[in-house]
Amino acid sequence: MDQALYTLLRAAAPRIEAARALPPDVLAALHAAGLFRLAIPRTLGGGEVDVVTLMRNVEALAAADASTAWCVAQAAGCAMSAAYLPEAAAHDVFGDPQAVLAWGAGANGRAEPVPGGWRITGRWMFASGARHATWLGGLCLLAGGAADSGAAKIRTFLFPRDRATVTDAWQVIGLCGTGSDSYAVSDLLVPADYCFDRTQPAAYPGTLYRFPLTHLYPLAFGAVALGLAGAVLGAFTTLAADKTPRGGAGLLRDNAAVQCVLGRSAARHGAARAYLFGGAADIWAALDAGAALMPDHALHIRAASTHAIQESLAVVDALYHEAGASAIFGGNPFERRLRDMHAVAQHVQGRRANFELVGQRLLGITGGELFV
Repeated sequence: MDQALYTLLRAAAPRIEAARALPPDVLAALHAAGLFRLAIPRTLGGGEVDVVTLMRNVEALAAADASTAWCVAQAAGCAMSAAYLPEAAAHDVFGDPQAVLAWGAGANGRAEPVPGGWRITGRWMFASGARHATWLGGLCLLAGGAADSGAAKIRTFLFPRDRATVTDAWQVIGLCGTGSDSYAVSDLLVPADYCFDRTQPAAYPGTLYRFPLTHLYPLAFGAVALGLAGAVLGAFTTLAADKTPRGGAGLLRDNAAVQCVLGRSAARHGAARAYLFGGAADIWAALDAGAALMPDHALHIRAASTHAIQESLAVVDALYHEAGASAIFGGNPFERRLRDMHAVAQHVQGRRANFELVGQRLLGITGGELFV
């Protein structure tokens, strides 16, 4: 991400939060930079970048504005669907240079087979980026007997945004600008080529598409958290060099307790970043060399992404407190980032219960899902 885009996003962050959506000038800049197309195959005009490059872009965006970074991260995971669709359908969905696919959480729809496709009905929440999306998707349970024997009875269905009823349901304290609305369809006909099974290998070749969709999300959202925490580290260092606390004898930077908190926070952030990015790079190298995706890879992604989010939360909380009353005012570098960081940590990718699943796997105990 270049400096001009970073400057634009930093300046636009209050507008993004107030509008609860990405404004036209921000969207135009993101499209011009190709940031919504990082995970789209090159044959469709996408970037098809390696996973570490994607994470670095998301991290840099989060340092400027977390809502923007979250939307780009979410769009990247959704864009992976281009590798699963037949070529004509993929071109229809993603051929427009300004195409963005968004979808909500959970298998909250039902699909009935009909000649040529499916009729789906459902309602989904948490569709980050729904306000600027051109297409939406919904995970649906297939009606009894509709799935092949032994195959998963869940499919993802894609449809133009204007075929859905979108509801403004995003009244939240953090990540406000993601506009993560709810949407619904009723008895909507979806052609057969516009659905796919996330659990199956992608049809399109390329190392990126050997990562399952569910593996990309934790890596990208962990990068959002690290970008937020890194920005707070920088902001606090700047504040400490100039601020004299009320009743203090000198600058904040001269306080030994503050120095210790800052040093430990920097170490926590750096260690969490190395664990997440280093593991992602190692997994990419293995897959790029032709190795199969292994259970240990999934285990590392689950552990490292949750760890990155939880450590970033600890860093932001600690430095927000040390910043004192300066941090509570709107428009400063801390207040919105604190709220955004807590919103990130509330996501399923950041929940502490994920560590229980990791521990179970390390002990040879099966059951539960590493990814959702």
